[in-house]
Amino acid sequence: MNFKNRFIELGPEFYQGKTPDPVTDPYLIDYSPSAGKLIDLPPEADKDSDFLERFSGNKPIEGAQPLAMAYSGHQFGSYNPRMGDGRGLLLGEIQNQNQEMWDLYLKGAGPTRFARGFDGRATLNSSIREHLASEAFNGLGIPTTRSLAVIGIRELIYRQRPELAAILVRVADSHIRFGSFEFFHYNGQEKNVERLLEFSIQNYYPDIAEESDKYRIFFQRTVQRTAKLIAKWQAVGFIHGVMNTDNMCITGTTFDYGPYGFMDRFVPNHTSNHSDTHRRYAYNQQPEIGFWNLNKLAETLSPLIDTEILEEEMKQYQPIFNRFYREEMSKKLGLAILDSEFTQLVQEMFQLLHDQQLDYTNFFRFLANYPEASCSIDNLKPWLNRYLELAQREDISHEERKTQMDATNPKFILRTHLLQTALDKALKESDFSEITRLRILLENPFQDQPEIFEEHEIEHYAQDTPEASICRQTSCSA
Repeated sequence: MNFKNRFIELGPEFYQGKTPDPVTDPYLIDYSPSAGKLIDLPPEADKDSDFLERFSGNKPIEGAQPLAMAYSGHQFGSYNPRMGDGRGLLLGEIQNQNQEMWDLYLKGAGPTRFARGFDGRATLNSSIREHLASEAFNGLGIPTTRSLAVIGIRELIYRQRPELAAILVRVADSHIRFGSFEFFHYNGQEKNVERLLEFSIQNYYPDIAEESDKYRIFFQRTVQRTAKLIAKWQAVGFIHGVMNTDNMCITGTTFDYGPYGFMDRFVPNHTSNHSDTHRRYAYNQQPEIGFWNLNKLAETLSPLIDTEILEEEMKQYQPIFNRFYREEMSKKLGLAILDSEFTQLVQEMFQLLHDQQLDYTNFFRFLANYPEASCSIDNLKPWLNRYLELAQREDISHEERKTQMDATNPKFILRTHLLQTALDKALKESDFSEITRLRILLENPFQDQPEIFEEHEIEHYAQDTPEASICRQTSCSA
C-alpha cells in the first residue's frame, strides 16, 4: 500500500505515536471488498495468509506510522477536555491508484495515553454494528466512513458484563473532528488551531489554498457539508444517537456509529440512545444540533476569522439545510414542482405518518406503486388523492416516476431486528453468515437482487419492523 502519511508531520502535540497491542488468535468476522477497493486491495484480500495478522495489528504494515490523535469535545452539551483516541490508532494515510487519499484506522487496538484507564478494546457487538452501518450508508449514497473488516480476537473485555472483543478496520476520508480544533482552542494553543486549519485546507480543500479568505471558505464549506449530510439523515430516517462535537467530521462524513437507528414508525422525537434521557439527540433535534456543533467549531476559529464573518456564515446553515432537505423530499416523492402546495402536502404527510403509525421507509416504496397498490387506510386516501393531483402536474409518466422514486427510496434498511438477528448468531453461535448477507443486501438497498436472495428472503428483509423491536434503543457501549 502506498502510504503518504501527512498528519504525523504536524508533530507530537497532535498525537501519541504508538503501535497496536498484540491480539490473541485473530479471526475474520467479515470483509468488505468494496471498501478494500478504496485502498487498492483485491476482492479476495481477506484470503491472504497475512491479512488477519496485519489488520489486527499483530504485524506491522510497511509504510504505516500508527498514532493516536488528540482531540476533545462537547458531550451532551458539556465540554470534556479528557478525550482523544483512547482505543483507536490511525495507521496512516494511503494514496490509491486514483490519487485519492484514505485514512486507515484500527478501532480497538489497545489503550493509548488518552484511554483514561479503560482497556482500549472494542466489543464485537459494537464493531459489527459500525461495520454494517458504514457499508449500509455507503449503499444509500450518504457520505460515511467505511469499514474494511471486523476481526474478532480471543479476549474477554468487561463493560456492563463480560463481552467478546474485536478490531474494526476503518477507512475514512478524514479523522479530523470538530473536537480536534476544540482540543487546542481550550488549551490556549491558538497557533496549533491555525496549523490544523492550514493542514485541513491543504489536504482536503487544496483548490482554496491560495485564496486570501481561505479560512472563511473552509468554514463555509464545513457548514454546507454538515447541513447537506444532516438533510440526508433526516430524509432517510436515520438517528445518529451521539452527535457530540468529537463525532462530527470536518468533511461532512457520517462518523462514529454508536447507538444509531433507522426510523421504524414515524416518531419524530425518537432517540436511539437509551442514555439520552433528555432526547438531546432525537431525530427531530438533529438539524439544530448540527447548528450547535458548528457554532462550537466557529468559536475555535474566532481568533483567525472575524466574528461577524463567522456569524454570517452560520446564518446560511438553516437555509442550506432547508434547501437540501426540500430537494431530498422532492426526490423521495417523485415531485419536481416545489411550490406551496408541495410544502403543504409534505407537512400533512408527516402528520399522517405519525398519526397512522406507518413505517417510514416502506411508505415511500408503497407510494411509488400507488394507485396500482391499493390502500386500506381510509384516513390516508384524501392525502393520496392530493398527491396524485400534484403528480399529474409533472411532465412524467407513472412508470418514470416509479423508477425515479425506487432509485431514491431504499427497499432495505438496517432495521433493528435484522441487525439483532445477525448479532445473536454471531455472539451466541459464532455464525457470521448473516452479517455477510446483510452487508451484501445493503450494498444495493434499492433493488431485490434475485440472483442472491430468493423471493421469500426479499420479503423478510423488506417487511415492517416487528412490534417488539419498534423504537428500540441501545447504549453507547453496545
